[in-house]
Amino acid sequence: MRRSRRVKRSSRMFDFASYHTIDEIYEWMDVLVEDHPRLLSKVQVGQSYEQRPLYVLKFSTGGSNRPAIWLDTGIHAREWITQATGVWTANKIAKEYGQDPSVTAILDSMDIFLEIVTNPDGFAFTHSSNRLWRKTRSINAGSRCVGVDPNRNWDAGFGGAGSSSNPCSETYHGPHAHSEREVRAIVDFIRAHGNVKSVISIHSYSQMLLFPYGYRRAPAPDHQEMNELAKKAVSDLAAVFGTKYTYGSIANTIYMAGGTTIDWAYDNGVKYSFTLELRDSGRYGFLLPSSQIVPTATETWPALLDIMVHVLEHPY
Repeated sequence: MRRSRRVKRSSRMFDFASYHTIDEIYEWMDVLVEDHPRLLSKVQVGQSYEQRPLYVLKFSTGGSNRPAIWLDTGIHAREWITQATGVWTANKIAKEYGQDPSVTAILDSMDIFLEIVTNPDGFAFTHSSNRLWRKTRSINAGSRCVGVDPNRNWDAGFGGAGSSSNPCSETYHGPHAHSEREVRAIVDFIRAHGNVKSVISIHSYSQMLLFPYGYRRAPAPDHQEMNELAKKAVSDLAAVFGTKYTYGSIANTIYMAGGTTIDWAYDNGVKYSFTLELRDSGRYGFLLPSSQIVPTATETWPALLDIMVHVLEHPY
């Protein structure tokens, strides 16, 4: 990180092989928009509990209320590899439009919204105070413990298995669904947009591609289609460096979890809702070395592209 700060700031000079602070990421986003003004804009969708802006990169080639894909990274603050992958992916999409036929086809018909720092307060806290902080930084009334797990705060099986009512728990679901400003901003955005066809929420670690449901074991109505798509995506991911991913519903692949992003999205009409759990499988866990950023992002790209192309080719 210290080395990367000495490098001149531009989207071309940005060090994708280093972890960055929130200020560095936001500054880079501005430069990327400047470099691709016809394709990219930066949209503020809300504010965090500590009044930090919640920024989304919008990739669009025109038109209003077109079908859209939502991607978010870093909803759990300590999962630095996800933000780093989000930055790399944003740069990749910007560079590949007009070059790569799949990216071009997607953006000629759909918009992509990418929120790189989905939990800015928590992310800043992992840089200043506690590298392994997971939650938001909201104050919990009557408790000395701070923060809510934003991936247990959604109104889909809220308060169910895999979440806690204890404010001191890592998986505290919050006082009520959508209590967190960071979650509410996405909820409001998706509802107001009305045409979001896919939500992909990127986490770490475990090397998994997951889909609904997390709050119950019964298969989702679109289980078979999502399972086939996940199978293709993890196969194409593995073809890059041999990294093996497992796939399936959240509840049956990793654990029961109430109140997750993609369960809420799916229950609210977003058919293609997926979670990626990036590298690794436990050796480094959340402290993945920066030397693995570019390889992780590179192998994740074909899986993301598989999902986005499928969304494009299977309108509903």
